[in-house]
Amino acid sequence: MDMFTLSILLVVVLFGALALGLWVALALTLTALAALLTRPVLPDAQILATSFWSASTSWDLTALPMFIWMGEILFRSRLSDDLFAGLAPLMRRLPGRLVHVNIVGCAIFAAISGSSAATTQTIGKISLPELKARGYDETIAIGSLAGSGTLGLLIPPSIILIVYGAAVEQSISRLFIAGVLPGIVLALLFMGYVALVSTLKPELMPQDADVIVEESRLASLLRIAPAVLLILGVIGSIYGGIASPTEAAVIGVVLALIIARAQGGLSFAALKDGLIAATRVSAMITFILAGAALVTTAMGFTGLPRELASWIGSLGLSPYALLVALTIFFMVLGCFLDGISMVVLTTSVIMPLVQQAGFDLVWFGIYLVIVVEMAQITPPVGFNLFVIQGLTGQNIFKIAGATAPFFAILALMVLLLALFPDLALFLPRTMFAGS
Repeated sequence: MDMFTLSILLVVVLFGALALGLWVALALTLTALAALLTRPVLPDAQILATSFWSASTSWDLTALPMFIWMGEILFRSRLSDDLFAGLAPLMRRLPGRLVHVNIVGCAIFAAISGSSAATTQTIGKISLPELKARGYDETIAIGSLAGSGTLGLLIPPSIILIVYGAAVEQSISRLFIAGVLPGIVLALLFMGYVALVSTLKPELMPQDADVIVEESRLASLLRIAPAVLLILGVIGSIYGGIASPTEAAVIGVVLALIIARAQGGLSFAALKDGLIAATRVSAMITFILAGAALVTTAMGFTGLPRELASWIGSLGLSPYALLVALTIFFMVLGCFLDGISMVVLTTSVIMPLVQQAGFDLVWFGIYLVIVVEMAQITPPVGFNLFVIQGLTGQNIFKIAGATAPFFAILALMVLLLALFPDLALFLPRTMFAGS
């Protein structure tokens, strides 16, 4: 079978399986089996079993359930209430006032949960009712939450960066560090947009000053302190070389349990629910990764990625042209798949292209996450849109319209990252200079 026919066959098998409603992991397994069956001399069962086991027992994935459990614990605590109460007095003097609580709150919680959906849900459940009650324009409130909720994918500890690192065999620590500066820049761009719009269209903000319980600046900071201490404990232990990402994840769980207990939100039922939810999500992600490993192995035996890389190379595309093509490809794919599925589905095919173009794999991981962030607010399968729909009951396309300016800012961030690669590479290069 020639490579073109093989490509068509595998695409039909994959998307046919997905269209039938099969789990992504099972669809990937069927695709890998179809690829191996075109090479009848290979021991299919042995290859699939070995790849599946190797992917499921990767040490890099050990941090995954811990970070997910940490986020689940904090999701069930009073952290979001304290974040809003602590940030509101600090943000009220900025142009855009309490809308900035959405952005800063999401940036802080992103450095705790590692999940976009959890970040959006946790901050949104307190901020959206508060902003609506105070008379803020619903469009900018929803848009800022959806956009800044995507920071949960970028700011470490990012679950999707762990998945990417495991898939392409890159250092999780380097990827975490690489996400810090782009995450801060993106949050500042969101805040800049809110400030600009509130200045140009003051009618979007309530005319009367926000009624906020007056607290001293110290009291406001004390409300935020638990979240900041948790971030310092987790991320600081990695950056300081004290702990590996896996060890830092355990530190995070212990600190999250202490914080939840201190806030009075750690009942046995909440602990049990958080543990079950974390187990389900971790099993789902690991299953998808194992399926992706099968596809990667099968593709290697067929030689398809190598042939595709050679074909793309023969087109003479510049690295920037390839990047534009990949961005469009991921945006289209993001209309139908969630972020983790996008990453694991594509890495086996596009990594040879990326390496041939000379892109740094750590830099490419950050680029990929930002493009996936765009997919999080793209209908019809933008996960953040579904989360906000659950919070507000609004039509999903109306929510998507509210997020359009923040989608454009994410696109701008992709451009900035392409023009200034050091946004992602400066911190890993300097912090690991001696390694």
